[in-house]
Amino acid sequence: MASNKNLLMLPGDGVGPEVMHEVKRLIDWMARRRHVSFNISEDLVGGAAIDARGTPISKDTVAAAKAADAVLFGSVGGPQWDRLGFDMRPEISILTLRRELGLFANLRPAIVLEPLVSASTLKPDVVRGLDLMIVREATGGIYFGEPRGIETLPDGQQRGFNTESYTTHEIERVARVAFDLARKRQNRVCSVEKANVMESGLLWRQVVTALREREYPDVGLSHMYADNCAMQLVRNPRQFDVIVTGNLFGDLLSDLASMLTGSLGMLPSATLGAVDASGRRHALYEPIHGSAPDIAGKGLANPLAQILSFAMLLRFSFDMNEDATMIERACTNVLASGLRTADVMAAGCAKVGTQVMGEAVIREMEKLAT
Repeated sequence: MASNKNLLMLPGDGVGPEVMHEVKRLIDWMARRRHVSFNISEDLVGGAAIDARGTPISKDTVAAAKAADAVLFGSVGGPQWDRLGFDMRPEISILTLRRELGLFANLRPAIVLEPLVSASTLKPDVVRGLDLMIVREATGGIYFGEPRGIETLPDGQQRGFNTESYTTHEIERVARVAFDLARKRQNRVCSVEKANVMESGLLWRQVVTALREREYPDVGLSHMYADNCAMQLVRNPRQFDVIVTGNLFGDLLSDLASMLTGSLGMLPSATLGAVDASGRRHALYEPIHGSAPDIAGKGLANPLAQILSFAMLLRFSFDMNEDATMIERACTNVLASGLRTADVMAAGCAKVGTQVMGEAVIREMEKLAT
């Protein structure tokens, strides 16, 4: 099974290696039953890289990520590294990869699977059937803007400052991703900012509007202030199809949307770069849950978000839509059978750990493949 699919795995810290292991088992199954293979390499990031190499991510790891067709990321961080300085945080690894690979468009789906309707803290009639996509700009805005820092004022006080900044190009390229996705969904985009109080938000609204008029007149476009969007996500989330927004608001709104589904442990994400002349693009896929150090090493973590991140990788990086859909169906079927990890446990269901949940997904894949 010759393969030109180069995949870099970065398990990271905490529960990252545990949930990544379940993806490796799934890949082994695909090689046997689907005759699909990958050229897989693995490396250290985050706290694991700090302990082994003295840096959250090495230059060699960045080079390996650039050479790969796709990167599958686990999670980073933990209390043992909190004492380190700001530039030595394990999270620097993911920020570095976004910057070095030009990963500007973060895709975070929020889908309520029917077996998990009751897991949401919202009423079932509010979230049932929810399927929205948040497209978050990931390399600009206040997280990357300059100047930034902490300074001492003449009176001895300290002042921390960050800069919210966006250019026309940065806005247009992430908006194009949102419009293109909408064309494959319900054909509606809601652009979110704070144009009423921020100049960067006003420019965002103007640029998105002009882009839609020039290139996407067939796609419906609405605008919403970020605070109203947060309220509407709780009030009536099914009104949205694709939401496109900046880095800070996307960070907040996507975490809010994730809890509509019942658990951070269920949600994947993708972060995409620009398509080059050959049609290739850098891309990184990761679950949106953290490293969960409190349960690391105990075999309790939900592996479904990592598995579903792999499904997104198959769809967006390798055009393997049939395999991606099969994985998604297998995850839904397992939940419908009543198996649950602790984060999505419900009355009448059977609580299982990481390994058993991964095995159950593979059993469902076997059924679907026959």
